[in-house]
Amino acid sequence: MSYIIAGLGNPGGEYENTRHNTGRIVLDAVREKFDGEFEPDKKLNAQVAEVKIGKEKVTLIAPDTFMNKSGKAIGPLVKNAKAVEKLVVIYDDFQLPLGRMKISFNKSSGGHNGLESVIKAVKTEAFPRIRIGTAVANAKGDAKIPHGDLKIEKFILGDFKPDELKVLKKVAKRAAEAVEMIVKEGREKAMNVFNQG
Repeated sequence: MSYIIAGLGNPGGEYENTRHNTGRIVLDAVREKFDGEFEPDKKLNAQVAEVKIGKEKVTLIAPDTFMNKSGKAIGPLVKNAKAVEKLVVIYDDFQLPLGRMKISFNKSSGGHNGLESVIKAVKTEAFPRIRIGTAVANAKGDAKIPHGDLKIEKFILGDFKPDELKVLKKVAKRAAEAVEMIVKEGREKAMNVFNQG
């Protein structure tokens, strides 16, 4: 059973550089690192690339559904409990400051609609995910969290500024290294190495 690495976001040019598209942006860095090419998969309604990480064959998937239907594209690839352990979901987290990432396992969706959709589709929370921070940091370096549905929506659907995209590209490189470590050495090791600070 090979690993499935999913990057959550919204399809279409108008969403390309929005904060809510962070999972897709980071997945593209993973694809680049391992020389993959995305091909549209009409059956899954997703962009799919097959890559090799070490000796493992790995499937990269960027759903072409909208965020809150992400599970429809990912669910058909995850057919049993063994497969779900090898699912890694990358997504945006506005409760973490930009420049930070965190690998977690077996946690709730935290109100993230895309992740909620995946959890429903695979019928468990027991899979690793890589949360990529998108929040503006305050003077202490903590996330400035927007409050209220409208403010949150405006924030997550807003575009990254050019200097923020540079920060995200660096994080995307680290996330690609984290994916490599999860595949080669397991999630526990990756959590110990990448969740520092």
